Amino acid sequence: MVLVLTACSGPQRTSWKVFPLPRQMPHDGLAVVSQPDGFGLHFFLETDTDDPAECSPRWFPDAARLFNGNGTAPFSAGLVPREEFFAAVRRSDVRRALQKQLKALCQQRAPEARWRWTLPPTDASELRPVELPAYERRDLLRDPAEEKRLEEELLGDAQKPSQTTGSASRQ
Repeated sequence: MVLVLTACSGPQRTSWKVFPLPRQMPHDGLAVVSQPDGFGLHFFLETDTDDPAECSPRWFPDAARLFNGNGTAPFSAGLVPREEFFAAVRRSDVRRALQKQLKALCQQRAPEARWRWTLPPTDASELRPVELPAYERRDLLRDPAEEKRLEEELLGDAQKPSQTTGSASRQ
């Protein structure tokens, strides 16, 4: 009897329930309930379609905090620590679910592109910053002082006080 009571009073185990939880469109979110009280992670899934012939995951290690993951209306807010993200993506069941959702998201966004799976980062040292397209020279603004000089030159005589205002009116 004591053994039964001791076993029942032990700590709750984490269920690690994994299910799709869309953000804006199907397949762009994945919920991972990692704590017995329904808390967990909400992965925001993105694709890399920079190469039109290929679609692959674009990894963002800043997952949202999942609330009510065991309930009927799960939602997310805030961020989880990156270590929690890394711990979750180390699990094979989470990686399988991520792969399934991301493949479906790629098929939706770039149906003609070839799907290429890349493993998520499992440690901070594996993070690579997202490279955005470089600004071209024509996209950059000039130096503010140079811009002001050109503006004054363009306005020219319109800003200069009239020479006839003072002496000509007295005559």
